[in-house]
Amino acid sequence: MEDAGTVCDVLVVGAGPGGGNAALQCSRQGLSTIIIEDHPEIGTPVHCGECISEIACQNLNLDLPEEVISMSVKGIRVIFPDGTEKCLTEEGYVLEKHLFERWIAEEAVSAGASLHLRHKLLSMERVEGDSFGGWICDGKGDQFPIRAKIVIDASGVAAVCSRLVKPDGDAPLNAKGKVVAGMQYEMLDVPTDGYLDFYIWPKYAEKGYLWMIPKCEGRANVGLVTEDKPRTKKALDEFIADTHFSGLEQTLPPWKEKGSPAFGGTIPISGPFERTHHDGLMLVGDAAGFTSPLFEGGSHLALKSAVFAAQTAVKAISEGDLSSERLSEYTRLWKAEFPPYDKILRGKTALFELSDDEMSVMATCFPDEMSDMGATGKAMVGFRLLLRSPGLYFKRIVPAMLAFGYSRAKYYGW
Repeated sequence: MEDAGTVCDVLVVGAGPGGGNAALQCSRQGLSTIIIEDHPEIGTPVHCGECISEIACQNLNLDLPEEVISMSVKGIRVIFPDGTEKCLTEEGYVLEKHLFERWIAEEAVSAGASLHLRHKLLSMERVEGDSFGGWICDGKGDQFPIRAKIVIDASGVAAVCSRLVKPDGDAPLNAKGKVVAGMQYEMLDVPTDGYLDFYIWPKYAEKGYLWMIPKCEGRANVGLVTEDKPRTKKALDEFIADTHFSGLEQTLPPWKEKGSPAFGGTIPISGPFERTHHDGLMLVGDAAGFTSPLFEGGSHLALKSAVFAAQTAVKAISEGDLSSERLSEYTRLWKAEFPPYDKILRGKTALFELSDDEMSVMATCFPDEMSDMGATGKAMVGFRLLLRSPGLYFKRIVPAMLAFGYSRAKYYGW
């Protein structure tokens, strides 16, 4: 096994946003980098709603090419059970996500990375010497085995390396996290005024939400995320039938040639894994459990965690120290930057403990523009709640309000 056929500084597992950006950042800083992707092409199937904020692009120094942008949008509009609407106005983009992921991967290849499709990682064996020397990775694909000093797991919700690496004997690096189901249709002739519409309507999406994400030429993604996984499609179909989306045509998205127009996947909701680094290993994006709790946005977090992983890899390799202790810098970096998941999750839990009527009363107390909820704004919301529904004020309503604030782009909400 010492004579691994392919050798590199960094092996990136998965070519989604996090993996593509990790490979790009590592290659730009001179590390020999290999990306493997188990699908036959990058970007399909699309799993998510395809949004990214302008704040995220600035934070990541992303200069998006026009061909990956489907539509510029004004921000998020939250629609509560009684129809009350409140906005989080902050500019952003709806992407053609498959083109966006291919673009990042192409940028990584242009910077020197080597990309291999139809490569599935199945095993990881430690290279031992006087100190930890890296990983010999094997699997399906003609480039295997691959010897890498550092592995960056960007395999999404599958979290492949958390399952393969067993530092304590038989127990995996991280236990499998909880997920929710997301599903959507691409629809035609959908009216829009340029906002992303997020419906918090528990009748259809238990402990989740529904959305309308506008795209160019009247197209839109209409979907939902819910903890009631067996009922996902039925609930979405009922929502469409009961609303102004009824009667609109569903169509295959541009990356899909045949089959059902429905597409989606699962989204991690347990929060960041207990261990996001180990000897010669870092986890990024969904593979680390990074999502924004309320609206499950993950692209901004994935792309930024990839930057931190690359920074840490460059230093660790230059110093010849691939140990878990050295790579703990990665965990310190993301913990210092990302918002407090547990705090936001408590707010989300408090929100979904409210009845539909209580949610709607809370919404009427919010300012029309929720980005205005600074210290004074929160005080005004509290005052209105005390006047209109004193009992509601004491039902952990403050954490629920904070969950909306933390859904803003500057807190990695999208």
